[in-house]
Amino acid sequence: MLLAIDVGNTNIVYGLFDGTRLVHQFRVETSRGRTADEYTVILRQLLAMRDIEAEDVKAAIIASVVPALTEPMLELVRRAFGHEALVVGPGIRTGMAILYENPREVGADRIVNGVAAYERFRGGLVVVDFGTATTFDCVSPKGEYLGGVIAPGIQISADALFARAAKLPRVEIARPPRVVGRNTQHSMQSGIVYGYVALVDGLVDRLVEELAFPCSVVATGGLARVIAPLSRAIKEVDEDLTLTGLRILYERNVG
Repeated sequence: MLLAIDVGNTNIVYGLFDGTRLVHQFRVETSRGRTADEYTVILRQLLAMRDIEAEDVKAAIIASVVPALTEPMLELVRRAFGHEALVVGPGIRTGMAILYENPREVGADRIVNGVAAYERFRGGLVVVDFGTATTFDCVSPKGEYLGGVIAPGIQISADALFARAAKLPRVEIARPPRVVGRNTQHSMQSGIVYGYVALVDGLVDRLVEELAFPCSVVATGGLARVIAPLSRAIKEVDEDLTLTGLRILYERNVG
């Protein structure tokens, strides 16, 4: 099996592929203070829960947007499985031209998402990833990565509201019963959720207008399922897009 590791600012997602099929997925909190030993113990326990032996994992690939955790993840793979992991970064073969002014500035997850989405849709794309930040990534009909938008994520936007407004309580990020809130909780949920839907639809409209070619709009990330049903712009949701992209990149580089 192939182990795909997606290191984000909030969560680390481990995916296990048997061929092209994603058979297991684990999500743990990102902690910059944990050592490689601690991450190794956690992953071994998660694998044991599914009766997966270390020798079942034949290879690994890592995409990390947290530089401090890239080396611990490499060390985890060495200690737990005895392999050297492939890392998404400069020099890796993506099969996608990067037209950013400085390609080294593009987050690994953004390239991985673009590769996976283009492999599926084979046309112009806007990929919306609801992570710690919400990213909008644009791909041309020829499969070129063009750039995009980085916006504050839903959770950190809500956290700022909770922290800075003394009389407002912390509420769950969930769809309220109506847009016009009739209590403080529903009013806040309406502002957070419907306000973010308006942000997404507005930005996608501007991106598609500027790109001037037909685009499929696909969403991924933890809160995609909350926002996508309310959005008129998002047509597809693929929660496993990043892990799928890691598998594709491993195949393009190692075979």
